[in-house]
Amino acid sequence: MGKLETKIDRSAKLLITGHRGMLGSKTLKLFKENGYDNIITATHSELDLTNQLAVEDFFLRHTPDYVIHLAAKVGGIKANIDNPAIFLYDNLLMQANVIHSAFKNNVKKFVFIGSSCIYPANSPQPMKENYLLDGKLEPTNEGYAIGKITGIKLLETYHKQYGFNGISLIPSNLYGENDTFDLDHAHVLSSLVKRFIDAKNNNEPSITLWGTGIARREFMHVDDFAKAILFFFENYSNTNPINIGTGTDMSINELALLIAKKITYTGKILWDQTKPNGMLKKCMDVSKMKSHGFKPLISLEKGIDQVIQSYQKQTL
Repeated sequence: MGKLETKIDRSAKLLITGHRGMLGSKTLKLFKENGYDNIITATHSELDLTNQLAVEDFFLRHTPDYVIHLAAKVGGIKANIDNPAIFLYDNLLMQANVIHSAFKNNVKKFVFIGSSCIYPANSPQPMKENYLLDGKLEPTNEGYAIGKITGIKLLETYHKQYGFNGISLIPSNLYGENDTFDLDHAHVLSSLVKRFIDAKNNNEPSITLWGTGIARREFMHVDDFAKAILFFFENYSNTNPINIGTGTDMSINELALLIAKKITYTGKILWDQTKPNGMLKKCMDVSKMKSHGFKPLISLEKGIDQVIQSYQKQTL
């Protein structure tokens, strides 16, 4: 196996996929601010990452030295339930094409982004990195989780067989500016912000949410995770995945009450218990992250305020 490179050349060619998304746009901006002035990007119309030949041709033409792979098919619980095949197929193809082309074209370092849903549904809490594949996955997002697990394992096997240098970062639930408020695709925090603001603006006496509200989630601001990508890209070279999060969680009911309070919605909060909760507990052990010297800084209170302001601007 080849020796893993740890020293990063900020003037070398860096490909960032998914640069228009919530995470990608923040990561692109942050890397530019930190002296990376040779960044390669491509929109979906310019490069379909599910097309193997197109990806291979792109790598041959642009010859990136580093790759940060952020492009992914993502969505909330409803989107995952409705489109399990698409979530699995699209992510499998994108990851396989980008990782294999990066290897074939001698990319020096590759960053892959996983998801906390890769851990077993009944995983002990908080979830440690070595719990991966210790049990069955949560059925509501199994397709997406299997796709992400495959990406992690691709990097592990490519390193084992070829010495390829790739790292996998596992984020908790991300939220922040540039997130979607489309209820068919949005994640839980942005969905709740939209639902409560709309309910208040329409003078609705009650709001009905999915599940029972007892499921617990760990939330991390996208700005903090972008900083984690930069930090570990420059300071970490190991194929063992590393959890990136706050290490604290809250119930969906607590989150709903907090958002309702912040926007002064005074109607009733009802729960449709015929809808799934998803994984009941999903909080990660972030001791490994902390041992490497990284710590998120944006509080959930401050982050929610930003998301509320972002949606309110759209409704003006």
